[in-house]
Amino acid sequence: MNRELKLAVIGAGYWGPNLVRNISEAPGADIVAVADLDAGRLESMRKRFPAVRMTQDHRTILADPDVDAVCIATPISTHRRLAEEAFAAGKHVFVEKPLAGTVADAVAIDEAARRAERTLMVGHTFVYNPAVTAVRELLVRGELGTVQYIDSQRVNLGLHQFDFNVLWDLGPHDVSITLYWLDEEPRWVQCIGGSYIQGGIEDVVFLTMGFPSGAIAHAHLSWLAPSKNRIMTVIGSRKMAVYDDVQAVEKVKVYDQGVDRLDSDELRRSYRAGDISSPRVPITEALQVEIRHFLARIRDGAEPYSGGTAGVRVVRVLDAASRSLKQGGVRVDYAAPAAARA
Repeated sequence: MNRELKLAVIGAGYWGPNLVRNISEAPGADIVAVADLDAGRLESMRKRFPAVRMTQDHRTILADPDVDAVCIATPISTHRRLAEEAFAAGKHVFVEKPLAGTVADAVAIDEAARRAERTLMVGHTFVYNPAVTAVRELLVRGELGTVQYIDSQRVNLGLHQFDFNVLWDLGPHDVSITLYWLDEEPRWVQCIGGSYIQGGIEDVVFLTMGFPSGAIAHAHLSWLAPSKNRIMTVIGSRKMAVYDDVQAVEKVKVYDQGVDRLDSDELRRSYRAGDISSPRVPITEALQVEIRHFLARIRDGAEPYSGGTAGVRVVRVLDAASRSLKQGGVRVDYAAPAAARA
């Protein structure tokens, strides 16, 4: 499939316009239509993209044989219905994160893609961030050694949501990055949190995942913090790395530091403090990399980095974390049956 691919976006709210812009800038792609129930949103989009067809009925897009793929940027509760409709219409599908609000819905979307033999990709944008890719390459090359633990902080003041908590809003980022880096699924999940602004909707959570390799990953997620932090620290047996997405330059730093055991009987330690280096990271918008990856996977049929399998895994973690949260922070088996979620 070497011709230009025609894409449409369903949902013109917060993230939809970013998808439209990046599709319009991607080589080999043409954004041909946008659907949204809100006429005001469509009018705003029409002013920015006058050549793009606007409609309040997404079914007209799915019925158009010229549309190769659709990007779904609508509320989580609508993802399954819209994705299944799109696959039934023979379209490739990009779904914004998380893939769904329940494990059952996420699995159903993935199965629909496989039955239709169409590409499914989930919008875990940070997996395509060049800085995140740089850390992944360090891990693959073994420069950090065995990962012992990952600590992350994704906090800011707002934006508060009204239909889901901070775990389901910010959590998909840290979970998808962690699973991408470690290339394994958790064994157990724990989560505690609090609701301070809206009753019953947690605005701060502390999520912990334990992995078969022995690694532990911890994420502090909050809508209620005085400043914006987006930082992840990877502690390896040889070196340590820090990914700080807030930084304009040197988003990744590698520390040749650690502790070496000299004498187990006397419990003596040798502290190593070597050089600090910063690998070169291309300045490229992650969403543009993500859209180009989607186009490439449509053409070659390969599984995207954030394909259906990866999307389902993230939802499984969030589901397990939700069960732990509701039970006061007990450790939950990742492989245990999923809970129903409204």
